[in-house]
Amino acid sequence: NLKKRKKEKKREPAVNDADPVKSFERWKKKYSKTKARVKRERVQKKKPEWQVEKEYIDRLVSRYGDINIKEAVKFSDFPISKKTLLGLQGAQYRQPTEIQRQTIGFALQGKDVLGAAKTGSGKTLAFLVPVLECLYRQQWSSMDGLGALIISPTRELAYQTFEVLRKVGKNHEFSAGLIIGGKDLKSESERIHCTNIVICTPGRLLQHMDETATFHASDLHMLVLDEADRILDMGFADTLNAIVENLPKSRQTLLFSATQTKSVKDLARLSLKDPEYVWVHEKAKFSTPATLEQSYVVCELHQKVNMLYSFIKSHLKKKVIVFFACCKEVQYLFRVFCRLRPGMPLLALHGKQQQMKRVEVYNDFLKKQNAVLFATDIAARGLDFPAVNWVLQFDCPEDADTYIHRVGRTARYKEGGEALLLLLPSEEKGMVEELQEKKVPINKIQVNPEKLQNVQQKLEAFLAQEKEQKERAQRCFVSYLRSIFLMKNKEVFDVFKLQLHEYALSLGLAVAPRVRFLNKAQAQRTAKEGLREEEEEHSEEEEELRRFKAQLSGKVPHEYSQSSEDSSEDEGSGNEQDVDQPKVLLVSEDDDLQDLDLTISQSTVKAASVI
Repeated sequence: NLKKRKKEKKREPAVNDADPVKSFERWKKKYSKTKARVKRERVQKKKPEWQVEKEYIDRLVSRYGDINIKEAVKFSDFPISKKTLLGLQGAQYRQPTEIQRQTIGFALQGKDVLGAAKTGSGKTLAFLVPVLECLYRQQWSSMDGLGALIISPTRELAYQTFEVLRKVGKNHEFSAGLIIGGKDLKSESERIHCTNIVICTPGRLLQHMDETATFHASDLHMLVLDEADRILDMGFADTLNAIVENLPKSRQTLLFSATQTKSVKDLARLSLKDPEYVWVHEKAKFSTPATLEQSYVVCELHQKVNMLYSFIKSHLKKKVIVFFACCKEVQYLFRVFCRLRPGMPLLALHGKQQQMKRVEVYNDFLKKQNAVLFATDIAARGLDFPAVNWVLQFDCPEDADTYIHRVGRTARYKEGGEALLLLLPSEEKGMVEELQEKKVPINKIQVNPEKLQNVQQKLEAFLAQEKEQKERAQRCFVSYLRSIFLMKNKEVFDVFKLQLHEYALSLGLAVAPRVRFLNKAQAQRTAKEGLREEEEEHSEEEEELRRFKAQLSGKVPHEYSQSSEDSSEDEGSGNEQDVDQPKVLLVSEDDDLQDLDLTISQSTVKAASVI
């Protein structure tokens, strides 16, 4: 009985299931129709992608007026597009520096900006973010051509800016190009017309403006002048003025300069319209970062090479940049120090290298944990070398501004760093006073002479083995003297106070090379001193003659007083003649100095051994 009942129970649902199945099929059919109808309606109501993007941009722009610079702690606090924010996060940029916070706020609102900040404060990102946002607002494409122009003083700084742009702007669809000397002009000409963001040096850009028919900047929205003071110092003032004249007046301009010189202010008046001034460290106590420890050592010229070698041997686990006055010094000392094998990687960066070699050295130094980079002032501006522990200035900088830029390669972005300056006894007084005027805190330290390692004999052995190295040493000797001779500040730099024979020995040379331009200048200086002595003797003779006349006229009191007045008048007229005569001599001397065989171009004279 139980089995029968169980069978009956099993059969009952099967009999009653016919209706639910049919109803489910009906429901499924109805659901499918409804789903298809809703989908069609959604597709019809769905907006085009460009329209959604436009509405998103409009929402961002509507927030520009509400920007509060003081409350912006993160980049996401600014009304910046998601694409830019993702690029910043990917490159590990999360919190803006002071210059970035102020500049981005003004630039997003479309205002011109004149910015000044200490080196290492993050000026590069301060203008790259507004550039990306400006073109994104306009929905710029490769078909629209040039939209933003970034001008840098050196190829290395332009390359570095380009690399940062690649990281931060990787989510955008803009095209960017690096236009610098040392690359193929023809290949650049073929692609420049469809490039949205051009990062360039001024000389190369003007060359394209003159020679490339397809290049035009009529639709330019933003111009950025990075390190404007350095561009002008390098003699590009006329080039820059010619470039600015060819650009549309309706553009937005961002001008950045570490120092506010008269030439920078003149350029600002020409290129900016009602700018916002951003002086981040205007009220700062010092003009260099607080995390930078700065010292100087006074040593004789012939001890400098030993000092450098001893310094490197005692800092084998550090990352060091050594600055020199001229290329020939870098070339020679780099080669001989490689032969000396100090125990850590050595690299050289200077203006005589091919462009690809300079880029290779730059990237190589970035990757190394510990290394020494021998460089001219080509590496002193703007270049961001992470984790540099020491900056050693082997030669005294041209002025305090150059010093500030050199030491700015370390202690970047609130990190620590140390700087050491080697000064000659004749350079100490004038240079230290100039640094103090610029609010640079620097301390004098002493070096234990017993710890210095003498490498002179090894250098002499190298030069005896290789004639080529001897010629390099001679060129290094002459080039250094020329750089000192051309320095404008004669209170600091006096080439005639240098111990030339001892300096030649310290480079490994047995005899000091003959320096033609120095011999001529010395001869002129001697002639000038001889003329002065003759003038002094002549004035003494005149004085004796006047005294004799006064004694003769002393017999009659009235006549004596009258003659004394006459003699005083004669004396005054004689002084005027004495003053006038040296003026004529000085003019003739300047004319002679202009004829010296310096074998350098005018641009090199302007740079005063910068490169």
